[in-house]
Amino acid sequence: MKFDVTLLSHDLNEMAQMAQTAESLGFDGLWTAETNHDPFFPLLLSAEHTSNLQLGTGIAVAFPRTPAILAQMAWDLAKFSNGRFMLGLGTQVKAHNRLRLGAPWDKPLKQMRETILATRAFWDCWQNGTSLDFLGEYFKLQLMTPFFNPGPIEQPHIPIYIAAVNKGMLRLAGELCEGVHLHALHSVKYLEEFALPHIEAGLQKNGRTRADISLNTAVFAIPTDDPAYEKWAENHIKQQISFYLSTPAYRVLAELHGWEDTAVQLSQLAREGSWAQMPNLITDEILDVMAVRGTWAELPQIILNKYGALLDRVSYYLPFVPGENEAGWQASIEGFGK
Repeated sequence: MKFDVTLLSHDLNEMAQMAQTAESLGFDGLWTAETNHDPFFPLLLSAEHTSNLQLGTGIAVAFPRTPAILAQMAWDLAKFSNGRFMLGLGTQVKAHNRLRLGAPWDKPLKQMRETILATRAFWDCWQNGTSLDFLGEYFKLQLMTPFFNPGPIEQPHIPIYIAAVNKGMLRLAGELCEGVHLHALHSVKYLEEFALPHIEAGLQKNGRTRADISLNTAVFAIPTDDPAYEKWAENHIKQQISFYLSTPAYRVLAELHGWEDTAVQLSQLAREGSWAQMPNLITDEILDVMAVRGTWAELPQIILNKYGALLDRVSYYLPFVPGENEAGWQASIEGFGK
């Protein structure tokens, strides 16, 4: 199991040090989220200041960017990083696409399928000299002149990961992608009874096997070495769980575990803007299902025992700051055998 670091927020002025620290500690990969900053820019700096660390967007929102833009950014990052870049894409939800990002939202599953295939059509054109000829419901792409063609690169195979929670995206990931970003709001029951069966259905549709796809997720981890940090981490995770459970897009987990009433209450509190009250609804039972708790050194084995072969890459849903908790991060990295 690979152990990565996921950055939910980042400052470009700090990215060189952050990436260098992550690599020196021994992390396998670094993922950047698209929250309050662009997810691609920090990876350019990370590539410049590291040599072995894998680098990926986890995730970049797909629909505000055309396949041409996604293909070009990924191509340049793959070349500059010597093949270490992974393109992670997600749909986000309807409201954010239309009301915050000004992006189209029609049939997200079909839009994502076409985005993946069209992006690869650009890569095939640039690498192999094929004609650009992609015709879909959302994209008609038939023009590529030498002036706009970046040409082939030494490591042209760029893994595509997509964020997936529900049936359609999970199956699409299995059918077309090298990896899938599973949401931190998950459980073993969700993985075994819902996510993996749908991923495997997608794999079978395209004649692929479980070995052809990497399952990646952040884990809600509560390190117990320092009581003050343990309390902070628990409160932080309760806040995150309460926010995500309030969102209808993630309702499948609540249904699997019989937490529908809690999810409905959380949705109501969210509509009222009562964010501070929401973590109070996260019971010890929910926390035990959703999170892992132990010392920094114990967490890797706890995770390996909990998930077994279900996952291929994990990170902790905790802030990573150079100079803070580095002994703890190092203990966890060593626990994963790095």
